[in-house]
Amino acid sequence: SADMQSDYESDPPLDDEKSLEKVSTLNGAVSQLASDFDRDSNLCLERFSRTRRASVISTGSLKLDLALGIGGLPKGRMVEIFGKESSGKTTLALHVIKEAQKNGGYCAYIDAENAFNTSFAEEIGVDIDKLLIAQPDSAENSLSIVNTLVGGSIDVVVVDSVRTKRSSDASSGIYKEVTCGGNALGFYSAIRMRTSRRKLHYSEDEATGISIAVQIIKNKLVPACLKEAGLNIGFGKGICHESEILEMASTHGVIVKEGSGYWINGDFLPGKEEAEKFLLENDAVADDICSTMRSQLFET
Repeated sequence: SADMQSDYESDPPLDDEKSLEKVSTLNGAVSQLASDFDRDSNLCLERFSRTRRASVISTGSLKLDLALGIGGLPKGRMVEIFGKESSGKTTLALHVIKEAQKNGGYCAYIDAENAFNTSFAEEIGVDIDKLLIAQPDSAENSLSIVNTLVGGSIDVVVVDSVRTKRSSDASSGIYKEVTCGGNALGFYSAIRMRTSRRKLHYSEDEATGISIAVQIIKNKLVPACLKEAGLNIGFGKGICHESEILEMASTHGVIVKEGSGYWINGDFLPGKEEAEKFLLENDAVADDICSTMRSQLFET
């Protein structure tokens, strides 16, 4: 394209004929790539320097966003979330959709197992009316749908799910979790996260939720480091963000802790339970605190 050629043709005149020939050959190769592959082969270094800071979508958990190191999941990249059954994979994916929709984004959900729970998604905060939902009858159709959607204006495409199985190393006898489809998915993913259940939460002998650990085992966006975030999930409610907002905002001085109580938005709450209830019932206040926290943690 003309844009790509201009990066090279604007160079100062070269006296050396061999160097001039090399530049001419390079311009021809770039033009050929642009003709054959359109913008997918844009070789402009300036373009990549402008996009070094990844554009992200929050996971819905400040703890996990912090563990990821960039404030969320990167746009335009593949992310794999795997783990055993009922370990929070779908819940986490729905929270990502919710966060994308809050910022005006469009999302799609590929329900490969025909198990999408509309009521649960709405309880989490997903706008079902603005969510594209597909229930393909084969893996090939799933891939075709994804290929079509990612070329448009979709911010998030969730494919639920890729089955996890146990595999053993014959030499050592150690078992590990692997996803179907060979090694390709793991290699292509910019981020890989493993979810696992930790314990059940009870209220008056009734199970009300679970604690999960999300281990980041691969992250191409930040220097290599295995990090883990502990999240609480309420049954039928999703991630209990009010508890981690209170914990992290108190640590960073956004919420003032005084004795066993907390000052939030000019109101004094006498205990942790009252403070969490206040944040749960006042979404606007919780969102403001989250925005302040994100500015401190990820935009400095």
